[in-house]
Parts: sequence; structure tokens; C-alpha cells
Amino acid sequence: MHLRPSFIPQAADFQPERFRGGVAGPLRPSRSFWEDVWFHLRGNRQAIFSLWLILFLLLTTVAGPWLWSMDADFQDLDRISRPPGWSEPALVVPPLQPWSPPLWPDHPTGSASRAEDLAAAQHFSLAGKATIQEVRLTWLPVPGSSGYLIYRNDHFPTGSADLGMPLGEIRAGNRTGFVDRLRLEPTTYYYSVVATDGVDDAPRFATLLVQPVSAISLAEAHRIDPESRVGETIMLPFHPLGTDYLGRDMLARLLRGAQISLFIGFVAPLCSILLGTFYGGMAGYTGGWLDEWMMRFADFVVALPFLLFMILLRIAFGVESGESGLAPLLVAMILLGWPGPARLVRGQVMQIREQGYVQAARLLGGGRGYILMHHLLPNVLGVILVSLTFAVPSAIFTEAFLSFIGMGVAPPTPSWGSLCQQGVKSMLNHPHELLFPALCISVTVLAFNLLGDGLRDALDTRSDRRS
Repeated sequence: MHLRPSFIPQAADFQPERFRGGVAGPLRPSRSFWEDVWFHLRGNRQAIFSLWLILFLLLTTVAGPWLWSMDADFQDLDRISRPPGWSEPALVVPPLQPWSPPLWPDHPTGSASRAEDLAAAQHFSLAGKATIQEVRLTWLPVPGSSGYLIYRNDHFPTGSADLGMPLGEIRAGNRTGFVDRLRLEPTTYYYSVVATDGVDDAPRFATLLVQPVSAISLAEAHRIDPESRVGETIMLPFHPLGTDYLGRDMLARLLRGAQISLFIGFVAPLCSILLGTFYGGMAGYTGGWLDEWMMRFADFVVALPFLLFMILLRIAFGVESGESGLAPLLVAMILLGWPGPARLVRGQVMQIREQGYVQAARLLGGGRGYILMHHLLPNVLGVILVSLTFAVPSAIFTEAFLSFIGMGVAPPTPSWGSLCQQGVKSMLNHPHELLFPALCISVTVLAFNLLGDGLRDALDTRSDRRS
């Protein structure tokens, strides 16, 4: 009997199946674990931006001193606490010389009148050109006076109680001149001279408006241009971030300080995490009484007060007050920073060592070294990386805090913390001295925290954000 087949293939049955939405989709290409981590980390814009920012910061720290050749220790006392600005012209002036104010031999030195009868000084004027190097003032003697008081103000005085900052006192009525060299800047000043009877000040005074020009001494000018001469105008160095309280370039100081801050920020966490990984891995893999004793010792280290330990190390290293304690700071952060990573690694190792694939490797003859290198270490590497990204900003902030309170890096050695310590003293008048180092610390700490968050999410295989 001939049976007729129930299915007769047609030509269309051999055509490739087309995708029907919702039924099936293209398969995801096979990726390794770290390729999968990078794929998800790459999708986190904040983490990627932070990663590029950290790389840029490291590159700037390494190559910055070569690109910006300004000496971080060079002091320009004529340009103290200058805000960020462009290069400016300066008049080359001769070195400062002692100046004898006008002396009137025929005028009595003592007082012959009461203070309320004294008149204001006449012909109050400049002696020479007013520069930021010095301002020389002269006037005619006031009859009956026994001396003079000189004031400087940033606005026109409205009365005897609004004369500004007292600059000096002359205790002779026949000496009529004064030279001002106190932190002059190229701005507008109002000088006032008041006659006195030796006890009280006269109610009348003379005021002079002075606008000193930017100037540089011949010796300093030769460091910029050896061919410069007195009376010429030269262009001063460019300070994009301004100068500090000693006239040093802020950008050069920040670049030098970044090398110290980032050195501590990377070396201390890296050493403490390596020590904690070895310690926690051995405790977790061995288990038993050894694990118990090792963890109790870790608890003892956690209980040690950091500041007290830091003080003892400074004494042990022979660091005097006011000196930079870089070595004791580094040692203290390493010796007291490993228990945290040790606990994390121990917990991971205790969890992984009971997994089926580890037991199978052990039954197949895998030795302790093979299991450690091929199963335990690769699986705890993610935890180590996340711990490192969070430990770096913590170390940077710790260095900044200790330098700020005078127990870390001390001036004149620059670090971001020591620069903040110096800048906080003049934050009201010159905020740029505090703003830039504080901004560097804040941006670096924020970048490492965002990168750590992104890396933790990318390594978390159970997170819904990976789907």
C-alpha cells in the first residue's frame, strides 16, 4: 500500500527566517567578564567623564612642571597676593635707596600750639614718581606742631575718624616727609597727613590722591630680561591663577602640590589595600582559629586613634614642629588603613571558596596556589578595584586635613592641604589663594567617587541597572 506523506517541503521553507518583533531577537555577542564590565561602565557617562578627568589630572601632574616652567619657589615681593590676570607692563626702577625727608632747621621741633589750633599741612605732594616700590610724600611744616601722623585709605576720608590705616608717626615738627613701602599695589590711594601737638591730633588734615604705577627693580628685571635698563617698561610674567602671599605663582604651586597630594593619595591606599588583600585572603581561605585571631588583631588596629598614632610616628621619625612629616603620614595611613580592605576580601574569599566550581577544582587536584590565582583572586579583583577608587579620595582628603592642621605637609613645601592652610588666612581679601587648591581637592575627590560608583555598578552582576 502506498502512503502519501503528510508534509511536502516547498521552496519557501528553505528561506532564512525573518525577525518577527517580540518573538526573537539578535543574540548578544559573547563577552568576557571584564569586557562586560567595561561595556556597562562605558554606558555610565558620569563615570567615564570622571575617568577622563582623572587621567587628565594625572597627565597634568606629571607633565605640568615641564609645560609650565615657572619656579614654584620664586618670590616676587612686588606682586604679593595678586588675583588671576594677564601679563602687565612694569616700569624698571633703580634699587631702593635710603631717603632723607626735608628738614627745616629754622622751624622748631616742639609744639607751640594746642592741637585744635593747628592748621592742615600745605603743599602736600609727591616727591618723585609714585610706584608700587615706594611712595614719597612731602609737605610744608605746620606752624606750632611737634610732629605728624600719616594715614592711607582706599577712599576719600569723610572726617578725622575716617583717615584709614595709620602708616607712621614723625616726632619732629620740622621734619616734613614720609616714604611708604608697605604692600603697595597699582590702585588708588588717599594719603592724609595730620599735625599733632605731641598728645592730640589736629582736627584739620590734608589729603592727597596717589595712583602708584606698576614697577620692578633693576635686579628683578634682569632675571626676566638681562638687557633691561632703568626707565624702560618690560612685560611681567603671566600668572593665570594669580600669586600667593609671598608673590609665588599659584599655578606652579598647585602643580607641585598635586605631585605630593596625588602621591600620597595613590601610594598609601595601594599599599594598604595590597596588605589588606593578602591579610584578608589568607584569613578567609585558611579559616578556623587562625582566621579568628587574625580578625581580632584587625579589630585592635581599627580601634587605634589615628591622630595619636600620627603624633607618635612624628616623634619616632624625629619630625619637629613646623616640619613636613611626609614619611610618618604615609606610614600611618598604610598601617592603619588595611583592616577595611582585609574584611572585604575575607568575606569574599569565604563566600567564593564554597562555590561549586572551586570545590570541583579542588577535587580535580587543583592545588592551593592554582585555586588562589585562578578562582579566588580574579573574583575578588572587582572588590579591590572598587575599594581603591574609594580609598584614593579618602587619602587625599586625609592628607589635606592633616596638612591643614599642621601635622602633614608644612610650608614652604606645597601640597593642596598646605596651600589651603595658607589661603584660609587671607580668604576674605584674596579668595583665590584658597579657592584654587580647595577646588582641586573637591574635583579630584568627586571624580574618584563617581568613578567608584560607576565601577561598583558595572561589577555588580545582580544589579537591575545592568539589564
